[in-house]
Amino acid sequence: MTNTLCPQCGRPTPLFMRAKDYNRHITEEVFTYFRCVNCGLIFLSPIPENLSDYYPPVYYQLPSTLEELQPLIEFQKYKIDLVQKFVSRGRVLEMGPGQGDFAFWMKRAGFSLDVIEMDEASSRFLRDVIQVNAIHSADTYGTLQLLGQYDVIALWQVIEHLPDPWALIDILAEHLTPGGLLVIATPNPESLQFRLVKHLWGHLDAPRHLELIPIDLLSKRLERTGLKRQLLTTNDQGALIHNRVGWEYILGNLSGRRVSMRYPGAILNRLMRPLESIGRLGSIYTAYFQK
Repeated sequence: MTNTLCPQCGRPTPLFMRAKDYNRHITEEVFTYFRCVNCGLIFLSPIPENLSDYYPPVYYQLPSTLEELQPLIEFQKYKIDLVQKFVSRGRVLEMGPGQGDFAFWMKRAGFSLDVIEMDEASSRFLRDVIQVNAIHSADTYGTLQLLGQYDVIALWQVIEHLPDPWALIDILAEHLTPGGLLVIATPNPESLQFRLVKHLWGHLDAPRHLELIPIDLLSKRLERTGLKRQLLTTNDQGALIHNRVGWEYILGNLSGRRVSMRYPGAILNRLMRPLESIGRLGSIYTAYFQK
């Protein structure tokens, strides 16, 4: 297939690149990504029907107690500080919470938490250890329809995994209270790393990442639902960590070696940090939208 229709704007879209599962080596299949010349969206097509097969059995490293968890997620406190610039209390919904770093700190800050998680082990950990209301479901859209209004809705590195994020955006806007905050963090297709290596970029993560959404495209789409972008960053603490991890994967993918590139990646990350701090060149962006 050399062209297809953009899932966001419906325009004919040419083939942009081919990629393999360079990160996890679960398959040797080749996956095709397209870039819309109208809206800029980069997307995987066709989406594999057996998408769950490309996720390893152990996707999250889960500790057994809060005492074991807290040192692992200490750096994630910055998320709470940013959220509380806009919303100081209330109900929170997090989608795809993984090991629960955001949920843990939000609960500590006095918020009431609901989370939706498709991984059964993670759901059990969130419910039994972190003790938040964990809804174990792979039907994100159907589950949302059963829930009420929230003061904060957060998707940290989640939206790129979803087959139809545009339908989800409309639903999320409906579930925000007036003044409510929507937080979305996702790989940045404007990043320096992606511009340099394209299909070898670690945060492309074929075939698990289905769409790379340009910052302005996401903002314009959310503005149509009545949300306004209040803050955008590609240089927060989380982004800096993703920059380093991105360089590690790039070195591994360029060399074709399945060995740790932690130390060479850290050196390259240090050298490239001044460039990645310019404008929107960080590997991850986080956008805060308020209703």
